[in-house]
Amino acid sequence: MKRFSPFILIALGIIVIFAGFVYDVLYAGIPYPDPTPALTARYNFYSQIASIIRWSGMGICVIGGAAITIQWLTRKSSNPESPK
Repeated sequence: MKRFSPFILIALGIIVIFAGFVYDVLYAGIPYPDPTPALTARYNFYSQIASIIRWSGMGICVIGGAAITIQWLTRKSSNPESPK
């Protein structure tokens, strides 16, 4: 089995964050200056979805960073430098 690379998780998280911003621009857009209640509800709905997508991407990045830290710590502790 090939070794797991946590950098893939960080790259995937960045892509998901970017997708959240794109979704926000495409569906929620810029709020109107004086919107009707229906437009406000629509904007809030799509903005919340975009926020969930962005925070999911942030979570994926954090998991990738934690995996890198764990791999670094286990690699460091499994190969201690022997005193000469």
